[in-house]
Amino acid sequence: MNVYCEIYPYNHYPELDSSVKGVILSGSPFSVRDPKAPMPDLSGIKGKYPLLGICYGAQLLSHTNGGEVLPSKIREYGRATIEVVDSTCKLFAGLSDHSQVWMSHGDTISKIPSNFKITASTADVKVGAFQVLNEKTYGIQFHPEVYHSTEGAKLLKNFVVGICGCDQSWTPASFIEESIAILRKTLGNDKVVLGLSGGVDSSVAAILLHKAIGKNLTCIFVDNGLLRKNEFHDVLESYKHLGLNVIGVDASQKFYDDLKGVTDPEAKRKVIGRDFIEVFDVEAKKISEVKWLGQGTIYPDVIESISVKGPSATIKSHHNVGGLPEKMNLKVIEPLKLLFKDEVRLVGKELGLPAAILGRHPFPGPGLGIRILGEVTAEKVKLLQEADSIYVQGLKETGLYEKIWQAGVILLPVQSVGVMGDERTYEFVVALRAVTSTDGMTADWYPFPHEFLARISNEIINRVKGINRVVYDVSSKPPATIEWE
Repeated sequence: MNVYCEIYPYNHYPELDSSVKGVILSGSPFSVRDPKAPMPDLSGIKGKYPLLGICYGAQLLSHTNGGEVLPSKIREYGRATIEVVDSTCKLFAGLSDHSQVWMSHGDTISKIPSNFKITASTADVKVGAFQVLNEKTYGIQFHPEVYHSTEGAKLLKNFVVGICGCDQSWTPASFIEESIAILRKTLGNDKVVLGLSGGVDSSVAAILLHKAIGKNLTCIFVDNGLLRKNEFHDVLESYKHLGLNVIGVDASQKFYDDLKGVTDPEAKRKVIGRDFIEVFDVEAKKISEVKWLGQGTIYPDVIESISVKGPSATIKSHHNVGGLPEKMNLKVIEPLKLLFKDEVRLVGKELGLPAAILGRHPFPGPGLGIRILGEVTAEKVKLLQEADSIYVQGLKETGLYEKIWQAGVILLPVQSVGVMGDERTYEFVVALRAVTSTDGMTADWYPFPHEFLARISNEIINRVKGINRVVYDVSSKPPATIEWE
């Protein structure tokens, strides 16, 4: 909605001031009756700022103000129809009297406090929504943020724009303008070094920094030998067309040497991360008077680093370039740390980044190193690069690439018997992976037409010597993960 917002854990949020226009309490897997349930102190919020409780947030408001929350007799999960019973409620302005919503709760509000009024109900849930009398405090039992709540976006806009009074001015263009001004003020004439990966986040961060400080930015793109086929050359070329000052470093042999004999996935990640830091450090020291390290950290990375319970959550060891700032004695600059992935793409589009970079599927930091199960060797990388190239090219030629969140080929530590001509073969098996998702947190496998799978399998087996069997992974996340390692 082009409105700036921040996300905080219930027990770790700043003191609110006049810059805050409203507060939303999210859903939660907890029950408010659970002894360990999140119980934020709302004394400085409720009645002082517009407040919207969603699902658990609504139950919390009722539970802590004299209402009653009990286990549902009928656990309501999935589609439901909400009936608006108070048409004067601003939250439901312009919504249909009967609107499809998405429910997901095991508890229900059985009794509301005396100063609450019911504003909407469903066939099974009497308290589908409520408002506190003489307050801009609202609660809804359903989830307006999901696709299946057909008028959910309208309801959220009613709260954010209509009730809170936010203006919708936080656009990609305004973000770019503001960011460039802040970067210029923060960095002055200092030099910045940034590690490029070829992905959306680091590319958008690089362009923003380039617009702010020009020649004072140097980008380093390291070929760890685990990139896709021709990717090192292709990415370098695309960056040069964008006017960036990029140093390309082919360090593939170092990575292959250090990965020899390493089979454990986390051990492989650590070797790849350590080698990247060493290579990056050597190259960065060739640039005189560098004071800052640029990173493509985005908002979900920031949220992940703050655990709601206990110490900071551990982020996967290939997030960004951990350890570099300390090793090189550099300050860190993160121009995208307030953006979600979809917002990064919108900013990138506004900055004029090529579609090939903007639409690129997520690719793991350790690259093909975690798509080769077991030991990584140069020979296995070559096999996988060839198979992966055939697969990705096939997706693009058939218009399937844009329909898929992430796709890749996994080289299995399995050899199977095959027959080619009059000879028996004993060669590798590869698994194709393709999933649909919106954020990578959950994902479903893509139902390819059989003709596509037959074509890709045939091409890989015929054109890649060393592979004689292709399988397709039909596992969803959860319980499986998108990557195999």
